[in-house]
Amino acid sequence: MTTDEKNNQTLPLLAKSKPEVSLIKHIEDCLNIFGQLKCHFPKIGDMYNGFWETLFACIIFHDTGKAHSEFQNLLRGQKNNKWFHQRHELFSLSFINSSNLSDKDKKDVVFAVAGHHKQLTYLKDFIEDNYENDFDDIIEDSGLDYNAECAKIIAKPTIEILQKFGFEVQPKLIIPDIKKIIRNAVKQNTQTDEKQLFRNIFLTGGLKQCDHLASAGITELKQLDIQDFGFAKKYPLYNHQKTDSQTIGNVILTSPTGSGKTESAFLWLQKQFETFGSGHVFYILPYTASINAMYERLEKNTGQNHKIGMIHGKLAQYLDSKMDDDDFEVANADVEKILQDFKTLVTPVKIVTPFQLLKHLYGLKDFEKGILEWFGGYFIIDEIHAYDADLFAQIVTLLKFAVKHTQTKIHIMTATLPSYMKKELEKAVSPYTAIKADDSLYQSFKRHRINLLDGGISDNINIIQNEINNGKRVLVVCNTVEKSQEIYRKLSAEQKVLLHGRFNGRDRMQKEKQLSNDTVNLLVGTQAVEISLDIDFDIIYSEPAPLDALIQRFGRVNRKRKKGICTCNVFTVRNESDKYIYSNEDVINRTLEVLSKAQNNDDAVIQENQLQDMMDYVYPDWDDKSRKDYDMICTLFEKSVADLRPLDYDDKNEEYFYSQFDGIKVLPVSLVDEYQNYLSDFQFIKAESLMVSITKSRYLALKSSNKLENRRFTFEISDETTKSRYAYVVMKKYDSELGLLFKEDDDTSNECFL
Repeated sequence: MTTDEKNNQTLPLLAKSKPEVSLIKHIEDCLNIFGQLKCHFPKIGDMYNGFWETLFACIIFHDTGKAHSEFQNLLRGQKNNKWFHQRHELFSLSFINSSNLSDKDKKDVVFAVAGHHKQLTYLKDFIEDNYENDFDDIIEDSGLDYNAECAKIIAKPTIEILQKFGFEVQPKLIIPDIKKIIRNAVKQNTQTDEKQLFRNIFLTGGLKQCDHLASAGITELKQLDIQDFGFAKKYPLYNHQKTDSQTIGNVILTSPTGSGKTESAFLWLQKQFETFGSGHVFYILPYTASINAMYERLEKNTGQNHKIGMIHGKLAQYLDSKMDDDDFEVANADVEKILQDFKTLVTPVKIVTPFQLLKHLYGLKDFEKGILEWFGGYFIIDEIHAYDADLFAQIVTLLKFAVKHTQTKIHIMTATLPSYMKKELEKAVSPYTAIKADDSLYQSFKRHRINLLDGGISDNINIIQNEINNGKRVLVVCNTVEKSQEIYRKLSAEQKVLLHGRFNGRDRMQKEKQLSNDTVNLLVGTQAVEISLDIDFDIIYSEPAPLDALIQRFGRVNRKRKKGICTCNVFTVRNESDKYIYSNEDVINRTLEVLSKAQNNDDAVIQENQLQDMMDYVYPDWDDKSRKDYDMICTLFEKSVADLRPLDYDDKNEEYFYSQFDGIKVLPVSLVDEYQNYLSDFQFIKAESLMVSITKSRYLALKSSNKLENRRFTFEISDETTKSRYAYVVMKKYDSELGLLFKEDDDTSNECFL
């Protein structure tokens, strides 16, 4: 026996290095999370007999394979070890195989433990390539012998650890037929019944949650308490809120914008907690700005107790920008720590885009952890009207899945939604309770007067300018970025802001901050202003758009209903480029028809209780293309979801998922030096905040016109090590006030990419 081997027999077994964590300490850390999981997701144990006992065994056994002497050498940084990049979880199977677990439990524990790092098909290929085969890339000789490798396991101290947690293991380990056992696990994934399939999903999700959270040093998972709902009762309740507060089960709530739908949802949530018990909450919104605003609102209303988290693609930039804000709760805190808490089980309420939930149904790596978090939980869906047919179909599939497989309760909120879309939601969440605000409340919500204007927006600049000159706070909404940039340049105001989707993250956040006070007297924008920004203007001028979009735009005028009746002006002539944004001209024409009718009745005041009828006139049913797209997406996505298997991930699915939802990010050439400086200073979040998202079609057009190049940026991380990062640099002008200007070239830097 070598000196190293003798030392390994006497030193405590390690599970982690840098810093060193002993095997028994890591197991205890995992068990701490395990105990909290039982409190957070108690219904899993009711659904699957013996679930918690099996998960307990998975935790105890999952890292025992690290007792391999060469892996211990590796963890201790000893040179010339002979670990050969093997998989420690494969050696854990020897302990499971030799234990007093029942045959059924052994099968389940082997399944979860074997795949808690790598998917099963990877392990199958790894075994066949590495053990008792010629393999020259990693191994110097003819291959590894699994039995011989198992002989290097430091068994006695490991068995003592297992005995401490109530498991008996034979002193002489029974070495499994590793090829057979992994092949059986792969086979188990394809031939198991549905109940066992989902048990395996939750089992592997639970093991990964315990392992990952413990490894990250997380010790506490926060839980919602009844007092966290107090803010919802701050003001006298409307009748629909009272009804919501007493309703058990799924709800579809219809009430006007500004009628306390968020409070209503949390009153419903409190009733569900009292009836079904606690669970994790997902508040689903369509836009980043909506999520940021809702996070700040809920965090403040719940007493800044750090139980509210959020997840979206620009979260790191948002938190980084808040570090300079003295009144922000997490000022000067560790951004990475906050990001970690938001993304893990630490926060019991998460405000998210639907993409953050849908990605688990695409079977992306570790999807089991995400689906576990839904179990017995609650989805609150706001602004459901904001999604196109493709995404709406996926959301409907998500709701069906969550209701059927994870006992999730659903609360959907809308001000207006076409009836044919509402029917699809009703089928997805049935049985459900429909709640609608009183007619008297709709009557009291009179706040807008419609005024249709002949001509297009470019021909009527003087009308808009006169309103600004007369001291009104004016909102102008265009359908394209180019048109908004044109109109913004033509209008004069003491404080004006342009808002659209072609700004980088840094400038976008600065504009949203400007809009948080009442000093801006002109806002020009695109659909970006339809989202839940807390803005309140006196009058609006809008290009023609579908009724649902216009209703959202009108909602940014007289938002708090303290200005009497305010005028909403809509031009009747479309911009030529509008067809790329709103392709269905019939929808626009029907919108103008119903607005014309409203203009001729009741002093042109928009009656909130008539909006549903107006919506159903504009959208009487699916148009042929949308219906076809919706049905196709539902069919394909439901089939894909039905094929989900734990520990089986497809890289193609991941590529397809992100290609649907992620814009392509480009760096304006004028910001190249600043980007390089941020990288050199290791300020990666700030570097990322300089990027602008563009569509795939725009990306292809820029590439074909040689206005885009993929540049390599290098930066030193030590005296001897240099890292590099690639970014698409766009040779178009960028202005912090106007955004990216596709019609104006910027060839100030024509360096060849490195």
